[in-house]
Parts: sequence; C-alpha cells; structure tokens
Amino acid sequence: MRILGYMTNFTFNEKALVPVNGDQLDEVSKGAFYNPHEILGAHLGAAEFPDTCTIRVLRPGAQSVTIVTADGEYAMKHEHNGVFVALVPAVRTKDGRGVPDYRIRTVRADGTTVVENDPYRYLPTIGDMDLYLFGEGRHERLWEAMGAHVRRYDDPLGGNDGTRGERVVGTAFTVWAPNAHAVQVVGDFNGWDGTCHAMRELGSSGVWELFVPGVEAGEIYKFHILNAYNNWEMKADPMERSHEVPPRTGSIVVDSTHEWGDGDWMKRRAESDPHQGPVSIYEVHANSWRKDVHDYRELADKLVPYVQKLGFTHVEFMPLEEYPFAGSWGYQVTGYYAVDSRLGGPDDFKYLVERLHEAGIGVIMDWVPAHFPKDAFALGRFDGTPLYEDPDPTRGEHPDWGTYIFNFGRREVRNFLVADACFWLDEYHMDGLRVDAVSSMLYLDYSREPGQWHPNKFGGRENLEAIDFIKEANATAYKNNPGVMMIAEESTAYPGVTAPTSQGGLGYGLKWNMGWMHDTLEYLHEQPINRKWHHNEITFSMVYAYSEHYVLPISHDEVVYGKGSLFGKMPGDDWQRYAGVRSLFAYQWAHPGKNLTFMGNELAQYGEWDYNSQLDWDCLNWPDHSGVQALVADLNKLYKDSPALWSQDFTPDGFQWLTSDDADHNTLSFERIGAHGERMVVVVNFSGTAWADYQVALPLGGRWKEVLTTDDKKYGGSDIHNTDIEANAGAYHSREWSTRITVPALGVVFLVPENN
Repeated sequence: MRILGYMTNFTFNEKALVPVNGDQLDEVSKGAFYNPHEILGAHLGAAEFPDTCTIRVLRPGAQSVTIVTADGEYAMKHEHNGVFVALVPAVRTKDGRGVPDYRIRTVRADGTTVVENDPYRYLPTIGDMDLYLFGEGRHERLWEAMGAHVRRYDDPLGGNDGTRGERVVGTAFTVWAPNAHAVQVVGDFNGWDGTCHAMRELGSSGVWELFVPGVEAGEIYKFHILNAYNNWEMKADPMERSHEVPPRTGSIVVDSTHEWGDGDWMKRRAESDPHQGPVSIYEVHANSWRKDVHDYRELADKLVPYVQKLGFTHVEFMPLEEYPFAGSWGYQVTGYYAVDSRLGGPDDFKYLVERLHEAGIGVIMDWVPAHFPKDAFALGRFDGTPLYEDPDPTRGEHPDWGTYIFNFGRREVRNFLVADACFWLDEYHMDGLRVDAVSSMLYLDYSREPGQWHPNKFGGRENLEAIDFIKEANATAYKNNPGVMMIAEESTAYPGVTAPTSQGGLGYGLKWNMGWMHDTLEYLHEQPINRKWHHNEITFSMVYAYSEHYVLPISHDEVVYGKGSLFGKMPGDDWQRYAGVRSLFAYQWAHPGKNLTFMGNELAQYGEWDYNSQLDWDCLNWPDHSGVQALVADLNKLYKDSPALWSQDFTPDGFQWLTSDDADHNTLSFERIGAHGERMVVVVNFSGTAWADYQVALPLGGRWKEVLTTDDKKYGGSDIHNTDIEANAGAYHSREWSTRITVPALGVVFLVPENN
C-alpha cells in the first residue's frame, strides 16, 4: 500500500468507532471466535466517518495499550475483558483511503513495556486457488500452502517492533480442522496461551489461518483446538516440517537454508528409467546402523563411504517420517511431512541425501500411508471427529496394529497423502518410495473375521477408495518426478500391482517378491541332505517371475523377533553357515529381479537385528565375516558391470534354465541374457558336497571363463576354481554345447564366454 498522506482535521469521536456484536466481542476476548479478524485489527470507519479507522487489540491484564503510527500515538481504551479499542486517522492512498501501518505498545501488569506487530492486520497467507484445489483433492504441492511457513515483509515502520531498516518476520500458520469451533496457535512465544492468537476460518473450507509476526524458525508450537464437542485439545501440526525429539510432542517452525548441489544427479534421474537399470539396495535403520552416529551429518560421513565401498546402487531407509514410539521402527507415523528428529532436522537430512547422490547412490525411503497411531497429540480425532481416519469402525481401525486407517474416500485426506508422496520426492530429492503394507489397504477383510467387515458396493472385498488413492499417488508421483521408483510391499496375488494405471493396474514400478523370499529361506533352512525333497521351493519363483516387476528382498522383517540372523538361519557347522550365506547372496543377485538386503546381512553377524543396539561391527575382525562382506562388494561390482544380470529382468528373454530338475544334487544352472546379447551362466550348488566333473549345459561354443565363485579363499571358501573351460559339442539338456566343471559345496559359480 502506497501512503500519500494522513487525513486532515482528524478529531476523536467515540461515535465513529466501528461497532461490534457484544457476544462476538466476548468470544474474541476468550480466544474462541471463529473469525477474530472481523473484530480485531484495523477497520475503516463507515461512510459518515471516512477519515477514521478503528483498531481493536486483545491484551488481557495490560495496564495500558497504545497504538503507534508514523504520524503519532493513540491511547487505547479498555472495552471488554482485555479488548482495547482506539480511533486513529485513516490514510490517503492512490486508491482512496486506507489503514495506517501501526505497532502496539503494551505496558504489562508487571510494568514492563513491549512493542509488537499485530497479527490481525494481515491478509490470509493461503490463496483462494489453494483452498479450491485442496477442497477438490487436487493440490499436488499442498506442503507449500499448509503448515507453518516463515515469511518476510517490507513495512514502512520497519521490523516487528518498529525498528527502521528491518523487515517484518513472522510465521504463517495454516491447518485443516473443519469441525472445530475455534483454533488457536500456541507455543513458547505466547506462553502456551493462545487467547491472543486465535485463528480465522476461511469460508467453508475448514482451513484456519493466522500470520504471527515475530515467530521465527526454531519456535515450538501446537494448535489448541476447540473441537466438535467443545473440548479444548492440543494437537501437533499435521503438516509440521520438524518435531521435538520424542517423547516430547511439539511441532517446530522450519525455514530451510539448504542449497542443493545435486543438480547433475537430478538431471540424469529425470532422463533415465531406473526400473530398467541395475538396482541393488542396502536397507538401513538409521538409528541403529551405528550407535556412534548422532545425527544425519555424521551418518553421511560414515554411511556414504561404506555403501560406496560395498557397491550398492541405492540405500533404502526404514521410515524417517516423524514417529513417537521407537519400537515401531518408524511404521507408526504421526508427522507425515516431518523428518525423524532423533538424528536432526530437515537440512541435516538433506545434507545426507546430497552426499549419497554425490557418491552416485540413490535414496529410497519407506512410506506408510496405510495407517497411523492413536496418540492423542497427533492426527487421531483431530477436530474431535474422525477426520483423517475412516469413521466406519469396520474400516477405520487395524485390528492387528491398534492403529487408525485413513479415510481414503475423503478428498482432503487423499490429497494430504498424495501430496506427501510428492513432498518427499520433490523437497528431499528421494529417488523412490517403498510403500509399506499395501495389502492392508487393498482388502476390506484384511485381518478381519466374517462379520467384522462389509463388502464394497459391488459385493467384493476390495477397498475401492484405497485402490483409487494408490493409483492416484503412483500416477502423480511419476508425473511430477520423472526417474523415481514407487515400490510396493504387497504380499498377496493381487493382479497388476506393477501394471500401468492406464491398463487397470495399480501403477507401481516395482513390487517386493515376498513369495521368493519365503520359499528361498524355507528351502535354505533345510539340511542339505533334505533339500532334494524341497527342490520345487527353490525353482517355483520362475513360474511367476514375470507376472510383476519384482524386487527380491531379504529385509529387516526376516532377521528380527526370534527369526534369527541370516547366518543363524543356515543349518550345519559354522563353515557351512558362512557358505550358505554366501550362496544365498550370489543366488539372489543372479536371479531375475532387483535386489535388496538388510544391514548386517552383509556381515553374516551371529545375532538378529535389535533396534536398541548397533550392528556387530566387531565381527569384521574375523576373516569369515569380512569374507562375506568382501563377496557382497564383488557381487555388486559384477552385477553392475554385467547387463546380462539386470537389463532384461522383466522379460523371459533375459533368463533360460539350463538345468532346473537336478534335485539329487541340489543344483541349479541357468543363463542370464542381456538386452544386447550379453551372456552369463550361473551354477548354484545348494548341497553340502562339491560336485567334481559336473556337466553343465552351455548356450554357446568356444572358451568360457569363471568370473566369480563364492568358494574363493578370500571369501572364506575352500578355494575351488575352474580354469581352461572349453565348450564341448553334443546335445545336453536341449543345448548344443556343454562343459564339465567342479561346483563347490554350498557354492555358486559365474561363467561368461571369453569373447562376451
């Protein structure tokens, strides 16, 4: 507003005060009026008093209050229950008359004097288009409109206390609570008494808003909500960007200063299709990888070189959205837009992501839209009603986990979640999201007995609203963030999980192959002498290998809660156990599909994972453990350097059995084929006996070479190698060529043509 001058001949006239409704004034004085800006702040006089402006402020218990303008000072009169009023001259502007810039000087009851800016002189900080898109469920950048945002304004009077040369700094608070009667923002800045910081409801949107001058980054805050049942409750901000370290429950105002330096990575990402490239994922629980790591920056210093040394293409973090109970490992989220505060703030985590990108390592994070906990400070019954959760008790709670289920059919809730996926991909440069517990979203009868659920409108068990949400989340994520991966943890045979939404699929890029994981671990748990009777378990995965685009996971779920470590799952003596771990890694990396292993597996540590402890790093002092770690690094190098192992993961053209029925020897042999004709033969011996002079069918004649064996001495093996491998003509297992090699006990051999 350009000020041209003050109105002349101004005289005080009490009749010129803009009148207010007495009941509304009383509600304002209690901080319980839904539109305090209608009463408080500055309001131009009626037509018969064109030179005047009425200002009301709420200052309970003040000795005196004065309005300070560039033209003069105006003592305020106490009007009602802490509400003070003054009449000041209006100003001339190029558009007519306007409200003068002013500050409020208050002498408190203890005699101290403060000069403050007025929250109630500012226009809404969220626009009409934002409200429209949110109401329609289509605001794809919701985080930029809602939550807490530090804003800076130029003002003729200077800073918040009138200091010349400074800018007005404050925080715009916005929250959705459509069934609330009143909402206040509270924090250390107002002594956790929000009476003087009541928010206004913007029309029928259910969105409440207030700009509070003087509140800057680092302030702790909550929303004090007079809910649908007229009870006041404290709630953390659903759109908070940071949170106090649990068990504290306050939200924290964030003003990010991180300047991204991974532009080259992001450009390459947008131009690539990661689903068609090599993907070997190291799954990490950030808070228990190392206990000498105290924040995300220290984690970057230690994790980045470690993952780089082992050659993984991606790190997947177990959930790092804010969660209150450490024992949930992050799978019970309360702050969907806040990074886990146990290891630092948003800029600290951005630093970690950037360091990984600089090292050529992609970053995936677990995302949990399936459910949320019932903690009183968080999303549950946010405005007194089932707002984020489904109001139907047969659909709104998980019987297994004691948590709420989102109301996927409500536009605003669906928008909250879809935008959240985009937020992590955009704001934090995540390269993928692994979506937890997809099966629990797909089915209305998930973990429910007959009579505990109701069919959908077509009489089926599918949760139609959740399915629509999943499709929208995937389509929006891929549209807005080219080059990312959306990965489903889905444990049923639901069809088309990785089929495009345009073809009726769910639209994920990849799906965890839970069947492969279960069958493989069950098979390897058997003593080698018994495995011949379970041979179909190790070959069955190829029956359905191309039904979806799969990731082969050996995840945290398999090495916790009494299931034992990877090493502990293997039968036999210690040598056999180490060899079994090595053979599993090699078989997994050679099998069609992308690869994932959980931290600690690469160490063959004895004990299962405990989130309260760290990995058993001391075990690397022993050569058998360090040998497994060295094998993982060499497997990753071989994998990345060999398009035969990844370029045709999702088509039968990339795999051919050579021998699948040799149950008596517990042995498999197969060929992996690259998109440009690259060849690799893999021979896997899951028996406890080395097979000398073992005949292997080959797809080509000529000389072959062994490029890796898990039995190498440097890995802890017996050091059986094969040299001078020549293909011999003659039909064998429907092939025109074969050779004879020694296949080590519990070992895997990789062969390539010498001219490959």
